[in-house]
Amino acid sequence: MIDFIQHYSPVTQALMATLFTWGVTAAGAALVFFTKAVKPKIMDSMLGFAAGVMIAASFWSLLAPGIEMAGQMGHIPWLTAVIGFMGGGIFMRLTDHLLPHLHLGLDVEQSEGPKTSWQRSTLLVLAITLHNIPEGLAVGVAFGAVAANLPSATIGGAIALAIGIGIQNFPEGTAVSMPLRREGMSKGKSFFMGQASGMVEPVAGVIGALFVLRMQNILPYALCFAAGAMIFVVVEELIPESQREESNIDMVTMATMIGFSVMMILDVALG
Repeated sequence: MIDFIQHYSPVTQALMATLFTWGVTAAGAALVFFTKAVKPKIMDSMLGFAAGVMIAASFWSLLAPGIEMAGQMGHIPWLTAVIGFMGGGIFMRLTDHLLPHLHLGLDVEQSEGPKTSWQRSTLLVLAITLHNIPEGLAVGVAFGAVAANLPSATIGGAIALAIGIGIQNFPEGTAVSMPLRREGMSKGKSFFMGQASGMVEPVAGVIGALFVLRMQNILPYALCFAAGAMIFVVVEELIPESQREESNIDMVTMATMIGFSVMMILDVALG
């Protein structure tokens, strides 16, 4: 796989990787063709697993390489990490504030951002789309970083990140399509809305790769920025959504640890 991908430019690599992650989102959404509902315990565990993957990816694939890269480029590593990491969190907070969206399991009256008359389905898709912006950027930045020829950025690590993001996108696609199907929306439209949340990833991935290729001096900041944005999503949305039912908390916690372990294995083995 690595030899095949290396034949393409970083931008093309980022595009292929994020098309894959979008495809996995669509696969998760496609469950509506087989069932109207997934048991809450299973859905919560899937979201917990996704949270674990994102936490591990944020450190192993983004933050740690960003810190190492900062030292290799003559920056102050801890300062670069803090600026980039907090910048990612602040960016997501502003996006969260400016874009209307609705978290899973909430009534439309509890939507966040500017007040709007948009339908519940649109608000749900926008909520998951917010998740996918930093994920697409992270994959794009990871592939773009490989072009800098620094030891801390490897094609294997970028591929591991794309695989990990793809794995955790599966429950996100399901989390959008299933509630819409239960509310009476057709299978086809529920699937379309579920997969639509992943459409932003190829766009964000290409933008991320182009950005760091043209401004390689900010690469460490970009990696840490992506890590901060992903941690914001995990803490602000995925973990609370996965632990709404107190009876499921222990199982969800273990699922989160399993997700972390899977991503850690992928990154250490491939990176």
